[in-house]
Amino acid sequence: MTVLAAGLALLGSLFFALGAALQQFEAASAAPATLRRLVRRPRWLLGGLAVAAGTALHVVALKYGPLTVVQPMGVASLLFALPCAAALRRRRPQPGELAAAAVIAIGLIGLVLVVPEHTGEPRLGTGGAVALLAGAATAALVLWAAALQAPPARRAGLLAMAAGVLYGATATLTRVLVDGDWEPWFLLAVPLPALIALALLQRAYAVGHFGVAFAALQVADPLTAVAFGALLLGEPLPTGAASTLTALAAGALTAAGTVALARTTPMSPISLPAGR
Repeated sequence: MTVLAAGLALLGSLFFALGAALQQFEAASAAPATLRRLVRRPRWLLGGLAVAAGTALHVVALKYGPLTVVQPMGVASLLFALPCAAALRRRRPQPGELAAAAVIAIGLIGLVLVVPEHTGEPRLGTGGAVALLAGAATAALVLWAAALQAPPARRAGLLAMAAGVLYGATATLTRVLVDGDWEPWFLLAVPLPALIALALLQRAYAVGHFGVAFAALQVADPLTAVAFGALLLGEPLPTGAASTLTALAAGALTAAGTVALARTTPMSPISLPAGR
């Protein structure tokens, strides 16, 4: 069953990467890259279906294998995404891009594996949910504001990080809805941050630095979910010197890989000006 879980998770990563590459290709050619404009593009919608299929395969994989096997396979989406995006642009991915992506993937795997698995039932009251949404909104707003005057590569990363923070908050709420104790209004609260995150992500994709944007999303989303889980749901964090050192080393690898990716990934041919 573990081999099946790993295979499903790897296939899910491929679908997720292909979907993201398709959506970035369309977002980079839309001016402005608004959801209203993008939903009229069949290829962008196809990308959304691929992302949904990848997410579903990842969920199914968790039913057949442990988190420690499935999550590292999910990180492989970054390695799939760059060749997919390059193929859509009819170019070959640069060796430096793939090397930087591999460094980020190794760092993410380290971060994923060092976080202890939580087996208890998550509980979140109204106060906690309000704090979660307010905290995520504030962080996303700060990142969005910082992106306005940033150079292209940094702007793509900051916008994608803002989207990742909101996706992390959405994932935390969804986990409570699926497995825990919750209030009825949580059902109404989930779609809003997810939609804002989707809009921010398309703006990040439209800048043109797909590798940077996708990597920033891959980093911000799970780390936000882990942080909210620890702060609001009582989920465990790494303990002990070995786990702490591993987490620090993994974080350093992830940061170094992202910086290298920003320097090596070329801009897409079509991109938006700074004010977009």
